Amino acid sequence: MGFYRDRLLPRLQDKLMSNEQMREVRARVCAPLSGDVVEVGFGTGLNVPYYPAEVARVRAVEPSSMCRRISEPRRARSGVPIDDAGLTGESLDLGSESVDAALSTWTLCTIPDLEAALAELLRVLRPGGSFHFVEHGRAPDPGVARWQGRIEPVWKPVAGGCHLTRPIADVLVDAGFTIDRLDTYYLEEVPRPFGFTFEGHAVKT
Repeated sequence: MGFYRDRLLPRLQDKLMSNEQMREVRARVCAPLSGDVVEVGFGTGLNVPYYPAEVARVRAVEPSSMCRRISEPRRARSGVPIDDAGLTGESLDLGSESVDAALSTWTLCTIPDLEAALAELLRVLRPGGSFHFVEHGRAPDPGVARWQGRIEPVWKPVAGGCHLTRPIADVLVDAGFTIDRLDTYYLEEVPRPFGFTFEGHAVKT
């Protein structure tokens, strides 16, 4: 699995996560960003074209060396300065209360210790700072949720540790965020166990 996980999977994800529907979602989630932003799960830089002019700097967090390599041309074209801020969401190379906003797009599903990562985001966000996210997770429909539970053990090694059953909104609230906008829906043309989506933003109060 080492070659697949380290070399092939980043290239597959770069292609699969850049379709028209996902580009529209990325643009929508990134649009309100401003100031200094930490992006957890920077990946191959698919969000870079959607950083608005109000963003002063992006601090990128990404564990995969292949993803960082693939992202280099996008970084080079970016009108926003991009610095590295660590390899994992559970340990950010940032000072406390040092960023205005956080961004995560289809990342919270793969972080091994999600509680620790959210605690780190709360640490580095300034009071009133916002967390902008789009994630897939546990569906409210019992039949879909049952299938997610069945599929997840097989899916995780195939998809880089991706969990299908995380109740994203509940986890954010439990971590201490206040959600001030949340839209939930199924992505179009995606099988329902993989497509239930949480999109919104939360605030550090």
